[in-house]
Amino acid sequence: MKKWKMYGRSLLLTLLVLCTFLLSGCDMFAEEEEEGADVLYVYSWGDYLSEDVIKQFEEETGIKVVLDEYDTNESMYPRIAEGAEAYDVLCPSDYMINKLIHNDLLQPLDFAQLPNARKNIGQDFFDQSRAFDKEGKYTVPYCWGTVGIMYNIEKVKEPVDSWKILWDEKYKDNILMQDSARDAIMIPLKILGYSMNTVNEAELKAARDMLIQQKPLVQAYGVDDIRDKLSSGEAALGVIFSGEAINLMKSNPNLRFQPAPKEGTNVWIDGWVIPKNARHVENAHKFIDFLCRPDIAAANFEELGYSTPNTAVRELVEEDLGEYVDTAFPPENVYKGQESYSYLGEALDKLYTKLWLQVKVE
Repeated sequence: MKKWKMYGRSLLLTLLVLCTFLLSGCDMFAEEEEEGADVLYVYSWGDYLSEDVIKQFEEETGIKVVLDEYDTNESMYPRIAEGAEAYDVLCPSDYMINKLIHNDLLQPLDFAQLPNARKNIGQDFFDQSRAFDKEGKYTVPYCWGTVGIMYNIEKVKEPVDSWKILWDEKYKDNILMQDSARDAIMIPLKILGYSMNTVNEAELKAARDMLIQQKPLVQAYGVDDIRDKLSSGEAALGVIFSGEAINLMKSNPNLRFQPAPKEGTNVWIDGWVIPKNARHVENAHKFIDFLCRPDIAAANFEELGYSTPNTAVRELVEEDLGEYVDTAFPPENVYKGQESYSYLGEALDKLYTKLWLQVKVE
């Protein structure tokens, strides 16, 4: 009996070890199956992809899209840097793409798998992207625009051609500013004649001081709520991204948009990139190229309103745009010669954040 108990325990132990091995093997194969599966993990801005476009991609390719969304570049970056999630494709903004490249978090694109991108994305936008992707290896431009001023003609009677109007005391408690260090500090830097990518601390402190001086005039610092307040007529002036302009003007006929105040502004480009730890790289290329098809880019544009670098889209949507065509497709003089944000390094990132916090708590 003692011998049977010993053999029984030995047999039980053997069975437990075998089961553990088999279960771990199942997990391993499950992981391998997932890596090769028809799935794609996308991490993008909120409201940046039409649901119908995603559904069409899934139907045409059999690839299931799992979409996560973020509201700022800064909230997106830590998840990529820490490798907490293995996303297959991202859509960051210019300076954040620069930071991802700098920190070796992206992999080069295989443009042989991106024929629609090579054919339909305007060379001007690939050239502009060299400001943050110097070798042109990592990015396919997706949406672009400027940071400008939206204003209500019932409340603002003079021409809006300068950032300085945001410091006019007659608009006290009627001004909306972006709650973003780079976008807020950019404005006084341009008024003062400095680069929006300055690394000069004295210039940055001068910009901070201007924002502190402006603060008593500001109704709110925000992001999404800026659109709501402008649409409802709760404010006279607001700093917004050009991609939001058309839908806002449609929502309130008293609204107008100045895309490029005379001191200069930021031309922003958001682009598709593939993280270094992506597991479904072929699917990622298929998705990016699908979005560069003229019909798909047009469908995205019509729902979202953000300007597209896809040169084939204008003729597909121009008739429907009517009076808004120049807002959607600004003439060359609006964006030529304008700056784009660059990644300035960790020390400058911290300095911008510190100065912006000083504005907000002053």
